[in-house]
Amino acid sequence: MQSTRGEGAEPVRWRTATERALYGPDGFYVRPGGPGPAGHFRTSVHASGLYAGAVARLLRWVDAELGHPGDLDLVDVGAGRGELLAGVLAALPAQVAQRVRPYAVERAGRPEGLDPRIRWVPTPPEGTRGLLFANEWLDNVPVDVAQDGRYVLVAQDGTETPGPVVDGPDRAWLERWWPNAWPAGRAEIGRPRDEAWAAAVATLEAGLAVAVDYAHTRGARPPYGTLTGFRGGREVRPVPDGSCDVTAHVALDACGGPGSALLSQREALGLLGVSGARPPLALASSDPAGYVRALASAGEAAELTARGGLGDFLWLVQPVGVAPWPG
Repeated sequence: MQSTRGEGAEPVRWRTATERALYGPDGFYVRPGGPGPAGHFRTSVHASGLYAGAVARLLRWVDAELGHPGDLDLVDVGAGRGELLAGVLAALPAQVAQRVRPYAVERAGRPEGLDPRIRWVPTPPEGTRGLLFANEWLDNVPVDVAQDGRYVLVAQDGTETPGPVVDGPDRAWLERWWPNAWPAGRAEIGRPRDEAWAAAVATLEAGLAVAVDYAHTRGARPPYGTLTGFRGGREVRPVPDGSCDVTAHVALDACGGPGSALLSQREALGLLGVSGARPPLALASSDPAGYVRALASAGEAAELTARGGLGDFLWLVQPVGVAPWPG
């Protein structure tokens, strides 16, 4: 279904077109009865339950830092269909899980059959204490595209034309954070993502905020940008008509606030006990079933930490009133 065709036929900036295509009436992410992100691309959440287990261990670290409060908040921003929250709740010891207040922040409607403990909300709640986690959320915060010093305009069929000259805060952002694209070159202007992340972190009274995404840093920005589309598990041409996901890598270093740190997913998951090391061969003789389970787990861990794949994702970790993680 291509729900937005026929609306707003004039070319507009990519940020406006993407907002309409993803989140407008019957948009790609809010369409009733749709499969959610899992139906179109594979994230770490969908790759293995080891990921939810690692987030559960991180939540327990935050819990200890906060002195084991009576209510421990877990806020999943861009929650999809609630898969990560369900996995974390299942991975926690019962005595911890019963203190957790899980929030799924999502613009789509609440899916049927979701754990009733999970609160379904459109924006992060204010004054939370715990862990705010955003897995592949920022890449779907719509941004404008600049090329050769001008905004790029796009029609609903994906045809691009040059727009007005980039100026003001957007130009300042490019000059600071993507200098190899100013004044010549192509880039996604990440300022809306910086603002979205700052607003999410501001809701956290105390704890840890983590954003995980496919990203790049100032010293290695791609010369032609990264805007693309996904549909049905395949990368496709980005067309802002509601028929596909429209996404771009995140300038995650620009998003970081005071005390934040960047590390690869490979590093982060290693610190949280996820390893792709094969089990000892001797286990195959002493416990064949255990060996098969350990081998399968190692395979899943290897996918989550693979170079050139999910392991190269970046984690932006920002403490709020707690010690830095990793210390």
